[in-house]
Formats: sequence, C-alpha cells, structure tokens
Amino acid sequence: MTRRDLLDAQIEVFSTCPMPDGAGGDAYAQQVAAVARWSEEAGCKGILVYSDNSKLDPWLVSQIIIQNTRSLCPLVAVQPVYMHPYSVAKMIASFGYLYRRRLYLNMVAGGFKNDLIALNDTTPHDKRYQRLIEYTTVIMRLLAGTSAVSYEGDYYKVDKLKLAPPLREELLPGIFVSGSSEAGLAAANELGATAIKYPQPAQENEGDPTSDAPRSGVRVGIITRDTESKAWQVARTRFPEDRKGQLTHQLAMKVSDSVWHQQLSDARGKGDSSPYWLEPFQNYKTACPYLVGSYTRVAGELAAFITAGHRTFIVDIPSNSEDLEHINIAFQCALEVSKCQSYCKTG
Repeated sequence: MTRRDLLDAQIEVFSTCPMPDGAGGDAYAQQVAAVARWSEEAGCKGILVYSDNSKLDPWLVSQIIIQNTRSLCPLVAVQPVYMHPYSVAKMIASFGYLYRRRLYLNMVAGGFKNDLIALNDTTPHDKRYQRLIEYTTVIMRLLAGTSAVSYEGDYYKVDKLKLAPPLREELLPGIFVSGSSEAGLAAANELGATAIKYPQPAQENEGDPTSDAPRSGVRVGIITRDTESKAWQVARTRFPEDRKGQLTHQLAMKVSDSVWHQQLSDARGKGDSSPYWLEPFQNYKTACPYLVGSYTRVAGELAAFITAGHRTFIVDIPSNSEDLEHINIAFQCALEVSKCQSYCKTG
C-alpha cells in the first residue's frame, strides 16, 4: 500500500518511535533513524514521539527523525507543564524555517500522578483539559498570524506577543487530543483536533462518541501474517508473559488518572479466539491494545474502525521494516472491506 492509496481513502497512518533502551548514545539515534525510514518507506504520514518524565526530549528526537527522512511528520507529544506555549510555537516555527517540514502535536493533558506531583502540578483531571484548550489556542494563534497575539484565560495570559520567524501556512501543525474521557473529547471538539481513542474490540465500539468527533482515530498495535498461527507465533515470541511486567503495570495503574489507562485495564482480551489482545499492555511492554491474526482477520477489525468514521491510525513501534509491510497488507484488505460495507449500506 502506498501513501497515494492512503490519501485516496483519506486514511492517515502514523507509526511510533522506539523508546530509549538504556544504552544511549549513537545506538539509540540509529534505531530512531531506522524506524523513521521504515515508516516513511511504508507510506506512513508521521511517527509518534512520546514525552514524559522518563523519556528523552521529544523535540531533539524529532530532529533526528527529520534529518533522516524526506517527508515523515513527527507527531510530538506536548505536555503543558513542561513548556510555555510560546516555547512550543517557537520550536515549531524553527523546525519549519530550518527543514520546511510539518509537525503534528499530540497534546497531553496528564500522565502519571507521581510525575505531576514531582512537578508541583496538582490540577484536577478535567481542569487539565481546560488548561490544554487555552494552551493549544495560544500556540495556534501565534503560529497562524503575522500580528501580535493578546490572550487572557484562566491559565495563560500573553500581551501583544509576536512569533518570529513566521510559519508558512501549509506547515501549520495538525493537533491530536486523547478522546478517551468526556473532558478530552470536549477539548478535541473545541479545538477542531483529531480525537484519538485506545479502542475496545470493534464489535464493542457501537455508539463510541469518539467516532462522532469532527476527526477521530485509534491507537493500536498490529501483528499480522498470512495465517493465524504465524501471527500468533510472532506475537507470543515478541511479547512473552512477564510476571515482573504485570506487577509494574499494576503499580502504574495506581499512580495514573488517565481514563484510557483505566479503560484498557478493565477491558478483557479474547486471546487466540479474537484479534484483540491486551497481554503486551498488561505486561507493561506497550501502551495500547494489539490486533493479532491473519491479514483478513485483522483487516475485518480495521475495517470496522474505518466504517465507524475513524480516519487516523497510530500503530505501535515496528520491530523491523517487514512488520510495516505486513501491516500495509492488512490495511489494503481493510480498505477493500470498508468500501464493500459502505456500498452495501448505500446501494
């Protein structure tokens, strides 16, 4: 599947940047560059770059991505407590000026409670989304205009603030916000952002309010092969059961007030009888559910998400370039299935 296929179907696929593994130095930089190149070659629109107290600075990692690709767009996680909105706007404008590359922003309202407490951020969950609306509004007004910006809200105030260098209009960033909670979905709707969901199995998503957002998408890992047995063999080898990881996961859930964390923890994977698989999340190896199975089985699940209105997919970290090739096949099948479903509904 090429990027042209995705564009024709109005589908955007983002991959995910690898996590620091403790080795540091040039080895990690080379790993980031490799995953970025694989993602671009596979037709991905962009690549998610995480940010929290335990991760590297996402802007520096994004620079590695941009320097090793031609068009791939970093999807940078942005946490208001880390940077003033002017600093974010300045960073985006600087990337645009230096590299002529568009960025996407994954606006993060929360995180682990211990991280927020360490930063002296005691803002309640829903109010963090109100703060996020103000924060993002200031950023976008600075990036969009050539005149000075004045803004006064409950959390941010700027007076005749002007951004230089200006950002070219076609490089204005796309905005993503978590749509797992009512507060997050309301923030996404107010900002005109893409609401991202950590999905339940597709058959349980009827009435999902995220799909009613102006733009919506899902975050999910995918392991798929030409047969069920091959896919599950890869999955079980890549993510073996890990008791230590399960204990770490349980501890992490106690210090997180993220709605999506709780929703996934309460969900039940169906094991080998269903493509929906939660063990990597439950073993603290990843931060999203997985779809595992044959091309046609996984395609059926993806097609259900597409038919529900989701147009953005953020897939988990690929282990190698072949992973993305297999994922492309499943998406190609899913597009064909969703076309047939749409025709049946309207025909």
